Amino acid sequence: MMQQEARLTELPQATQTFKLKDFTRLIVSANPKKSLFIVGMVLSLTTSGASLIVPQLTKGLVDNSGAATFNSQMLVVLILAFAVQLGLGTLGGFLLRYVGESAVQTLRERLWTHLLHLPVGYFDAHKSGESSSRLVNDTTVIKDLVTSQFPSFVTGSIQLVGSMAILFWMDWKMAAIMFSAVPLIALIMLPIGKIMSKLGRQLQAATADFNADASEKLGEIRLIKSSNGEQSEQETGRGYINNIFTLGVKDAKVEAVLQPVMMTAMLGLFVGILGYGAVRVQAGTLTSGALVAFLLYLFNIIAPVTTFATFFSQVQKAMGATERIQEILETDIESIHGQEKAHIDGAILTAQHLDFSYDATRPILTDISFEARPNSVIAFAGPSGGGKSTIFALLERFYEPTTGEIRIGEQSITAIDLQDWRSQIGYVSQDSAVFAGTIRDNLQYGLQQRLSDDKLWHGLSLAYADQFVADFPQQLDTEIGERGVKLSGGQKQRIAIARAFLRNPKILMLDEATASLDSQSEEKVQRALDQLMTGRTTLVIAHRLSTIVDADQIYFIEQGRVTGQGSHAELIASHPLYATYVNEQMVQ
Repeated sequence: MMQQEARLTELPQATQTFKLKDFTRLIVSANPKKSLFIVGMVLSLTTSGASLIVPQLTKGLVDNSGAATFNSQMLVVLILAFAVQLGLGTLGGFLLRYVGESAVQTLRERLWTHLLHLPVGYFDAHKSGESSSRLVNDTTVIKDLVTSQFPSFVTGSIQLVGSMAILFWMDWKMAAIMFSAVPLIALIMLPIGKIMSKLGRQLQAATADFNADASEKLGEIRLIKSSNGEQSEQETGRGYINNIFTLGVKDAKVEAVLQPVMMTAMLGLFVGILGYGAVRVQAGTLTSGALVAFLLYLFNIIAPVTTFATFFSQVQKAMGATERIQEILETDIESIHGQEKAHIDGAILTAQHLDFSYDATRPILTDISFEARPNSVIAFAGPSGGGKSTIFALLERFYEPTTGEIRIGEQSITAIDLQDWRSQIGYVSQDSAVFAGTIRDNLQYGLQQRLSDDKLWHGLSLAYADQFVADFPQQLDTEIGERGVKLSGGQKQRIAIARAFLRNPKILMLDEATASLDSQSEEKVQRALDQLMTGRTTLVIAHRLSTIVDADQIYFIEQGRVTGQGSHAELIASHPLYATYVNEQMVQ
């Protein structure tokens, strides 16, 4: 608890500096709609061009205001320029935003697909909430920049450059005085930009940490309540929230300083130009219309420059988001290896001298070998933590063995297409995973084609689950809640077994699927499992004596090694620790 509190009081550290080119590369990789982008840019250029004409037309109107006849033609052109600015500006802005939205949509799809294909080891090292934060929060930051700030930046930049060019053409002396303030503004912006970059990355990291912790804790809300852990979790959550608040306040301070500084600088510039221009008008070296036009062009500069402050603030936040998204996209996905199809019928599943460790410091499996013949039941028994579940993980190809090989017949499983190999396996664990949704959705999950209701009911009947499903008012369309909270443990197990029946695997892996059930539920689930095991090669992680005794071959696993193998009778006679283990199971 003390370590947790210490960790919460430390603000997340910003990592390496990411440059704008990294962000640009990320957006380009999303294949934005270039043709629409070009059209949007052309329309925005036209709109900005119209905004540059308006001050010149206004200049003519002011200078001719004392004339005997009013120039109605100039007024019509001025109204037309406003209409072009409004119409084309709306369409151009929409197209640029549409391109941005579609690019971010593609980026999200790419990130989601990449996350789904990352190896299990990645999720061992990262909280699921952290990954979902990257997928939702970080892409939202990028979306805000691309769809909102960037189009405004483009049109504002065109206005800025065009206005500057015209100002120098109109009166280079006044323009030179005005732009002498640029170095001063740059000196203010650069250090503020660096601070915002660091804060942006820290804020993203703090938000992701809180999202990850909240997702984990809310997923285990029953444990929290049964352990009276609300107060402890309230304090932990407050620590994360305070971190985010502290960083948010720092970010708000910087932005609160940035906007007024920029506005004050611009207004000071405006007043200075107005005063200098008034002197020039009095002296007769500048017309009133030229001064009005000059001030209008100055507004054309001030408006985008003030929005640039927000744009650069958003850019700094997007840099942090880009950094974290790139970390995911640069992580290698699962190794697919060969493209062979699995040939399982009549083939023997063998593991040859498997070694495995999650890191170099502690081996999990050492020299593991076993053999599973077709239509036989192989049991892995032994003390908890011996490595039995890791063997199943290697069979599923969640991890690759450090040394050694798993073969099915003459094929190495690494030479088989990964999806084809996994489609041959049915896995039922102690706590079978079910998703929020309907019973129908869960039965159908992972199948390549939609099954008729008759086939779904047949699968349920084989798993002895049809009766309780039929008792629900909505039957197959019954919502079971997150993680199946509306079902009992035995009901969830039988849904998982029915799903395995519908999958029709040739290899079955059971992680003691009845270990956590009451005797009545266990009897029903065991009958379903017995039916499921018929005609299939079955591997079982066994804790209960009945499962061990019925196996064709037993492998006793201790501290990552096979210390005995044979039938139940053979091991009782030859393996003292196995005999002790069996006696303990009988007592339990």
